[in-house]
Amino acid sequence: MGKELDGLGYLPLHIILSKLSPSDIIKVSCANKRLRDSASDESLWAQICYQELQLSTPQDDHGNPLPCFMLAYQLWREAFSMYPWPLVKRVKRCWDKLKKWFNNNFPEAEATLRRGASESDIEQLQTLLKVKLPLPTRLLYRFHDGQELPDKKNPKTASSSLLGIIGGYSLYNHSVNVYLLPLHQVIAKTRYVIRYLGFSSRSKCIVMASSFTFSRKVFFLNCTNGQLFVGTRKPLTDGEMIPCVPNTLIRSVHDMYGEEQQDAMLLWLEEHGRRLENGIIKVRKEGDDRSINLFPEVPPLCVTTVTNGVQVRASAVFVPEFADLLDEAEKFMFAYSIRMSLLPEGCVINGMTFVSCQLNRRHWIIRADGEVVSSVDDEAVIGEYPLLHPGEGEFVYQSCTPLPSPSGSIEGHFTFVPGRLADPRGGPFEVQVARFPLEMPDYVF
Repeated sequence: MGKELDGLGYLPLHIILSKLSPSDIIKVSCANKRLRDSASDESLWAQICYQELQLSTPQDDHGNPLPCFMLAYQLWREAFSMYPWPLVKRVKRCWDKLKKWFNNNFPEAEATLRRGASESDIEQLQTLLKVKLPLPTRLLYRFHDGQELPDKKNPKTASSSLLGIIGGYSLYNHSVNVYLLPLHQVIAKTRYVIRYLGFSSRSKCIVMASSFTFSRKVFFLNCTNGQLFVGTRKPLTDGEMIPCVPNTLIRSVHDMYGEEQQDAMLLWLEEHGRRLENGIIKVRKEGDDRSINLFPEVPPLCVTTVTNGVQVRASAVFVPEFADLLDEAEKFMFAYSIRMSLLPEGCVINGMTFVSCQLNRRHWIIRADGEVVSSVDDEAVIGEYPLLHPGEGEFVYQSCTPLPSPSGSIEGHFTFVPGRLADPRGGPFEVQVARFPLEMPDYVF
């Protein structure tokens, strides 16, 4: 091949070399000096680094700048020589997608990502916990060793407890916000649940992610089969845990030579990145705090209805930490978020415009598997009677409902009066809330 390529001009030679794999380029470069010079061309290796690693500047796996792309590619291959290269590229794409979104939308959370763990860090965890991490999870931690965690003992850092990259939700006095744990915390929390909460070390499950608010939500990785589980109301006493990823998607978690190695951690983070990128979930601001809110924001999971100028958006999320799989009547728990606002044109009734309206009552019909299981007709929402004005921000509230099955729905209406309850400017009118789903998802967050 070398002799055949030697007679070509620079441009045709460059085009041909760009079609070869990096290993074939190295082989061709051994033929003679001209091919060696062409194979060392910086633009060629810049193209390779971008195609395989999405690198636009030469840098090593820790982000340190390097003098050229050829050296960058060499160091990347050496740093991850013990892993299947296609898996390395896939894990890097996963992190790149997440970090790009965080950089654009939630940079304070991106700043909590830790430098990648070393192989010795991973080996220490495996020795202390007597487990063998699935290959994809090992690689995920080689890129980033979880997040820097908030200091619960310092009240000044309370807002930092909402910077978890997985996010969460709140309802009543229950609030969760999930962080990806660094390896030293994986060790500490796994030891804690084994020592004090009766969790069996034989299960080969380790704690990988957890809420750092005062409400508990914990995710466990089964290091044997690669599945990720989330704890229910009784995760430790009765062994109740729910898988976070479809079992059929997990494969080759320990096979260095298998095809398309993927464990639940990798699939889970890839799906999380897809939801963020597609705007299904977003950052929500409450007071001075911002966090990733897991209530869906787009159809069909989020419905929007406008009645007489009052807009209502509604969606729900499965709450695994409240689930009780042994309770036939209230086996599954769902939280729902209602966001109501008055559009800029105001409240319009029979051609008349009012500059405010106030909620008086609510009516809900709750179904499980198509059958009505509950009907609610009462005053107020969470004890409040929101007064809406044109152009103001949404009034948001969360509540919850149990279901005996993993599939259901809610629909109903609110009763408003134009003006104020204390000074009504007309008769009551109903604001519809379209049916929205209560569904236990394939991917549980």
